[in-house]
Amino acid sequence: MRNIATIVLLLFVIGVCKSQSQKDAVLESSEDQGGFPFILPKEKPNRKMSAAMERIYTDYEAPQPQHNELFSQFKYTELKGFDYNGGDGTITRRDPSKTIIHNGKYYVWYTYRNTSTPPRGADKSSDTVPSSDWDLSEIWYATSVDGFTWEEQGVAIKRPEKPTVGWRSVTTTDILEWKGKYYLYYQGFMEASGKRGDDCPVAVSYADSPEGPWTPYNKIVIPNGKEGEWDQYSIHDPYPLVHNGKVYIYYKSDFGEKPDKVRMQGLAIADNPLGPFTKHPLNPVITSGHETSLFPFRKGVAALVYKDGPEHNTIQYAEDWVNFEIASITELMPYAAAPHVPDAFTNTKDGRGITWGLAHFISLGGKDQFHSKLVRFDCDLSLDLDDPEMKDHRVNHKPDVYYSQGLSKKQMKRLESGSLEK
Repeated sequence: MRNIATIVLLLFVIGVCKSQSQKDAVLESSEDQGGFPFILPKEKPNRKMSAAMERIYTDYEAPQPQHNELFSQFKYTELKGFDYNGGDGTITRRDPSKTIIHNGKYYVWYTYRNTSTPPRGADKSSDTVPSSDWDLSEIWYATSVDGFTWEEQGVAIKRPEKPTVGWRSVTTTDILEWKGKYYLYYQGFMEASGKRGDDCPVAVSYADSPEGPWTPYNKIVIPNGKEGEWDQYSIHDPYPLVHNGKVYIYYKSDFGEKPDKVRMQGLAIADNPLGPFTKHPLNPVITSGHETSLFPFRKGVAALVYKDGPEHNTIQYAEDWVNFEIASITELMPYAAAPHVPDAFTNTKDGRGITWGLAHFISLGGKDQFHSKLVRFDCDLSLDLDDPEMKDHRVNHKPDVYYSQGLSKKQMKRLESGSLEK
C-alpha cells in the first residue's frame, strides 16, 4: 500500500510541475510577443490572446460593431393614416406582417381589434368583451407608396364561425408569396386568451391577389406538439420564408410553468404552403426571442432576437438555416419586427439583408385603456447600404427613456419599508 501511495503522490507532483511548466511556457510566450497592437487588426492576429479577444475574432463578423454587417441601431418613426379612437383602448393594431410590393404599393397585414371596451382580462371577458389586446380580433390590411403614410383597406381575414379554427380570434399573421399565389398564416384562437394558455395552432388562408378574396383552408397547418413536448400548447407567430425550394416557417412557443415560462423558436418545413409541415428534429432552433423575425442573408438566414431568454437583444445567423449563432448584440430592437424582405420568397442563396420594416408599441393608453399601435423602424442590416449613423455603438438616450423603466409600486414599498444597509 505504501508503494501505491508513493506512486500516486509522485504522479501528482509530476502533474503539478507539468501544469506549472505549461503555464510558464504560455506566460513566457506571451511576454515574448510584445504588447497588443495600437491599431486593432481587422484579421485575427497570430498571437496568444485572452478569451475576450479571441471571441471578437471568432464569434462576430468583425471585431468592431461598425464593421459588422449584422449590427445596427434602430430608428423609429410614427406612421400616418391610422386612427386609434383617441387612444381609449377600443382600437388596437399590432403584430404586422412582412411588407410586400404589388402594383407599385407596399402591402401589410396586421392584427386589428375594434371592440366596445378595452381588454378586461380572461375572467371578465365575454363574446363582446376582450380578455387581451389580441382577443376578438381580425386580420386587416393597409397599403402605402412610401412606407410612412398608410391607407387602411379593411378586413382580410374574418373570424370564422364556431368551432372552426380561429373562431374566437385570428391574430399575428404573416405573408407568403408562392408560385403566383398568396398565403396568410395566422394564429387561430379557440378560446379567450388567458383562459388556459393561448391555445392557438397555425391556420392559413390563400388568394390569387394581395387584395383577396381570401379562402380559408379551415384546417390546422402546424399542430401543437404531443403531450409533454415543448410546443404542446401553442404555436405562435408563424413566419414563412422560402429556402431550398421549400416553405420554411419559423414559430414561437411558450413552454414551462409560471414563473419560469420559457419562449423559444422552432422551425417547420413543407414542400407545399398547405403542408404537411414537418417540425425540425433539433427544435427549438433559437433559445430566445418573443416574435420571430428573420431574413435571408448571404447563404443563410439572420434573426432579430428581441426580448425573452438568455440571448435576447441579439442578432443571430445560421448559414444552414438551423444552427444559429450570435452575430451581434444591440439595443432598442423593434418589438414584433416585420422587416421589408425583398428576397423573402425568391429562394435566394445571396440574401441582401434589410433596411426597414414595421413593428408595434404596446402597453399604450392609461388605466383600462390598453392598446397597441403600428410603428416604422429603419436600420442598416443590408449588404447594399452603408449608413454610419446606424452603425454607431455609442448612442445616448434621453433621461425619459431610463425613467420609463422606473421602480414599480411594489419595489418602492419594499425600499421604503427597509432599513439602512449596513
